[in-house]
Amino acid sequence: MIRQKSIRRVKPPEDYQAKLATPFAVLGLRTDEDWLTDIEYLPPDTPTLVPQNPLAREVCDQLQAYLADPGFAFDLSLHIGGTIHQRRVWQAIQDIPAGATRSYAAIAMELHSAPRAVGQACGANRLPIVIPCHRVIAKSGGLGGFMNASDGLPLTIKRWLLQHEGI
Repeated sequence: MIRQKSIRRVKPPEDYQAKLATPFAVLGLRTDEDWLTDIEYLPPDTPTLVPQNPLAREVCDQLQAYLADPGFAFDLSLHIGGTIHQRRVWQAIQDIPAGATRSYAAIAMELHSAPRAVGQACGANRLPIVIPCHRVIAKSGGLGGFMNASDGLPLTIKRWLLQHEGI
C-alpha cells in the first residue's frame, strides 16, 4: 500500500539522503521525515551515498527488490505534490501493472484530458519507478518521450525499465 501526502515544497539541490547505483543510472533519493519526496536519475558515474536515515534505507531496499523482481509492489509513503490533474494522471499510472503499458492517449481518454497533458504530467513526476511513468508509451506502440526528452539517456533508461519488466 502506498500512502500519499500532497503538499508542495521547494527542494534544495544535492540534499540527497541516498544515492543508489543501478544498471541504468544512479538514483538520488530525497526524504522528508516519513515521506519519500524525490527520486532523480543521476549520471551513472555519480558517486553513491549510503542511506542517511531509516526511510532512505527502506527506499533503497525496495528499489533493489524491484531490480531483482520487476513485479515487486512498493509500500512507501509518498510526498507527491503536483496539481490535481497531475495527481489524477499519476494515480492512473500507478494502476498500470508491471509488464504492461498504456498509451498517453488511453490515459487521456480515461481522464477526459489530452495526450500532451498526460505527457507533461509524466515529465513532472518526481517519483519515477515508484510512480511508473516509464509504462506510458505512444499510441503507435513506440516509446514516446521520457523525463521531458525524446532521445538520449532518458529513452535508454525507459527502454531498460520496460525490458526489465518483460516488455
